[in-house]
This record gives sequence, structure tokens and C-alpha cells, in this order.
Amino acid sequence: MEPLTVLLASPRSFCAGVGRAIHAVEQVRARFAGAVFVRHQIVHNCQVIESLEQAGVTFVEDLSEIPDGAVTVLSAHGVARRIYEEARQRQLPVVDATCPLVQRVHMEVCRHARANRTVIIIGHAGHAEVKGIQGQVDSAVVVVGAVAEVAMLTVPDPGRVAYVTQTTLSVSDTREIIAALKARFPDIVGPDIRTICYATQNRQAALRMIAARAERIVVCGSGNSSNTNRLRELGEAQGRPTLLVEEANELPRSFIEGIRVLGITSRGINA
Repeated sequence: MEPLTVLLASPRSFCAGVGRAIHAVEQVRARFAGAVFVRHQIVHNCQVIESLEQAGVTFVEDLSEIPDGAVTVLSAHGVARRIYEEARQRQLPVVDATCPLVQRVHMEVCRHARANRTVIIIGHAGHAEVKGIQGQVDSAVVVVGAVAEVAMLTVPDPGRVAYVTQTTLSVSDTREIIAALKARFPDIVGPDIRTICYATQNRQAALRMIAARAERIVVCGSGNSSNTNRLRELGEAQGRPTLLVEEANELPRSFIEGIRVLGITSRGINA
């Protein structure tokens, strides 16, 4: 059997925003004697979630599941305004671990809404981050996840349209959707890809580099992570069979047999 060369993408693993959120939960757990609750998974990484649960942290999807007075941490993905209001009404001590880049998108949405623009979110409908972005304003917000959806859009005033982007998207896919939006609405305003997380962009660029040499690629991360799934899709788009695994035992030997160079990257597991 010929030796296998393993290429590790650099950079890889957690970004600063994710590290910040995890650190926030750990600090709260260390400072407060009572139970600590986190609304939604602090990050989409099952290993991190399991580790924190074993340390006594409870994850919930609704504030109604949190006892009165319990310390409440909001996840890195951000939440709708109504969540803050509900926490305030219940007088829950809140630690906001929203990623600063996501907060920037929230401010952009509010700014466009105040200017009476229809806001289009380029992102994945139903994702926690997108729900939080939608919930920043009372006016209707449209979610677009593919170029084909742009042609079906209807807005009250085509001359007053803006877009923002989910922070964890594929850079190339997002550029294509932005181009389609600009062709459909010539007066549309938006940030181009500037609100896509810089770490997301760097890790996608690193994957492209190793894909030039690797015959196959392994992405280490959780299946419910947008970032991880974008890396898997990018590997496939580069013409390389790409496998997403969370644990080492999920990697079948057959995937690496017969190849000389394997690429490995991660978005959420230290590697």
C-alpha cells in the first residue's frame, strides 16, 4: 500500500465568533452556582453541545422552558427582537453571545427597513441565523436561497429594495445570487459579500487550495452546521469526492483506499 499524504487546510476549525460564544457559556457556568440555560445550540457542533451538557448546561428552543430567574445565554446565531422583549418581561438575566458579524447584519436590516426598503435576505430559510435576521423588523422580509428564486420575487416598489446575507454562505453561490438580484432590481443596495464571515471566506479559500492537489476531501464537522455543509458542497464543486464526518469512526476505510493525497478541513472541530 502506497503511503498516504494528508493535506490539512489552513485556516480551519472555529472562528473567533464561535470561540467567543463558547467562552461566554463557560464563563457564565463558572460564575453562577445555579443552572445555566442556552436558547438554541450555542453553536451547531454536537461535540461542543454534548460537552457543555455534561458540564450542566441546558439547551432549549423556547424561553418558556427556562425557569424564572435562571441565567440565559443567547446563541451565536442571533435572535429576533421578540426574544429580547420576552426575556426582559420575565426579568431573565441574559448574556448575549450573538456573533458581532451577525449583529452587523441585524443593524443593516433595521437601517434598510427605516428607509422603507424591502429587505431580501440571501440565506437558508429556517436556519437559526436567518430567523434572527428576519425578526429584527416588523416589515416583511424575503428570503432567497438560490438564483432561480430571484425571478419569482415580487416586491411593492422595485426601486426600493435592499439585500443582506447570512454570514455562513458559499461565497461563489452568494455572488451569483447578488448578480441575479442586481439584474432584476438595478437600484438594489447591499453589502456585496462583506457580511459573509471572514473566517467562512478564508476556510473556503483554503479548501480550494488543497482541492487542487487532493484526490478526496474529508470535512470534519456537524451535519446541522451551515458552514460545514458549505465546505462539503465546495469540495464537490471542485470535482473532489467529499465526505462530511463528525467522528473518526464515521470515515470508512474505503474512502481513502487507492488514493495518494487526502485533504482534510473542519469548521467546528479542532483539527
